[in-house]
Amino acid sequence: VQLQASGGGLVQAGGSLRLSCAASGRTFRSYAMGWFRQAAGKEREFVATISWGGGHTHYADSVKGRFTISRDNAKNTAYLQMNSLKPEDTAVYYCAASSGSYIYIHEYDHWGQGTLVTVSS
Repeated sequence: VQLQASGGGLVQAGGSLRLSCAASGRTFRSYAMGWFRQAAGKEREFVATISWGGGHTHYADSVKGRFTISRDNAKNTAYLQMNSLKPEDTAVYYCAASSGSYIYIHEYDHWGQGTLVTVSS
C-alpha cells in the first residue's frame, strides 16, 4: 500500500486542522492505520491508530480528547482531526499502515511522506 498525507499548514494555538492520508490499492481495508509525528530534534512518536474496520482506536495521552482518528474504507482514506492545537503539536505528521493489530505501534511498516503542521502561539 502506498500512502500520501496532506492537510498540514500553519494554524494559531486553539485552532483546528484535518489531515488526510490517501492510500492506493484495493487492500486498504485490511490495514490498521496510524498517525505519528516528529518534532524538530526529537524522535518520531505515536499519535493515534485505528483498526482496519474503524471500530477501535488508540491515542497518545498528549492528544486524547483533542484529536480524532477516523477512516473511510470506501475512499481509501484515513483522517486525523486535530482540535485545540497547541504549539507543542508542531511537527511533521506521518501516516502509516500495518497489516497487524492497530495496537502494536512498532509494527507499522508502510509510511507516507510527512505533512508539516505548525502551531503558532
